[in-house]
Amino acid sequence: MDFELLIGIFPQVFLDGLILGFMYALIALGYTMVYGVLEFINFAHSEIFVVGAFVGVEILLTFQAAGLLELFSPFLVLLVVLLLGMLASGLLAVTVERVAYRPLRGAPRLIPLISAIGVSFFLQDAVRLVESVWRNAFNLVYPTMDTLNIRFSFTETIDVSVKSLVVIVASLLMLWGLHALVNRTRIGTAIRAVAEDQAAASLMGISVNRIISLTFLIGGAMGGAAGVLFGVQYSLINPYTGFIPGLKAFTAAVLGGIGNIPGAMLGGLVLGLLEAFAASYLSLLTGGAFGAEYKDIFAFSILILILIFRPKGLLGEVVRERA
Repeated sequence: MDFELLIGIFPQVFLDGLILGFMYALIALGYTMVYGVLEFINFAHSEIFVVGAFVGVEILLTFQAAGLLELFSPFLVLLVVLLLGMLASGLLAVTVERVAYRPLRGAPRLIPLISAIGVSFFLQDAVRLVESVWRNAFNLVYPTMDTLNIRFSFTETIDVSVKSLVVIVASLLMLWGLHALVNRTRIGTAIRAVAEDQAAASLMGISVNRIISLTFLIGGAMGGAAGVLFGVQYSLINPYTGFIPGLKAFTAAVLGGIGNIPGAMLGGLVLGLLEAFAASYLSLLTGGAFGAEYKDIFAFSILILILIFRPKGLLGEVVRERA
């Protein structure tokens, strides 16, 4: 075993794991916010993430066809695309809540869960239908922007692209902004009040339906931002792209402590790092017996062990008891 190689690739693997972890964290916030307010898992969130990615690629392809990518700063273009992707996904999440979840509020928990799965399949096929009619293809590639593909080499084994730095900075800013919104504003106080007790919040003059819609809007916007950043980072998307990242983001939310915003951030980073280290080190440590294809087994095995010994997640979110 080449220990110098193991140590030499460590910084690059750590960086790749951080990028992937931030992606999972952004998606996980949508799951954890909805669960924190409604104690309900929105399994359609992975498709809301995909819609954000497709809105982003359509806008970029339109800009490219009009020659606008060469006229404006790529960072300005990316900001516009990011905001529009967040808006589209946020509004879609609000629509899904209003149509598919609100009429079922108060029903046994299994019923809205089945509704969420149905919405997930509907959105997958809706995106496929729209793209097939519009472009006669639904495997789309994000246009390349040369500035974002510039790479900086810090050492012989560490290099990072501009788009990776953009993903990290944008993720940190959005995670900080969400944390500040929930903990330092009146809107955040209202969200926390509804999460604690809807009836009491209603008696205090808080519009419960409006706050729940706002929660879906924020969670969907985070998913849309993750979709755009995912497309920029990994280029290829299709209507089924969201399934695996969505499943892993849900896992990250559970790992950190479902319903806990800092827990979603931590869970996403831990899962991303575990996956990156497994993909890079398994083959080296096992002499080629296990390769990168086993990274998911390794990451989920660690998750199972953590939840066995700490079932409430890393940050120990306490589930409320109701009479």
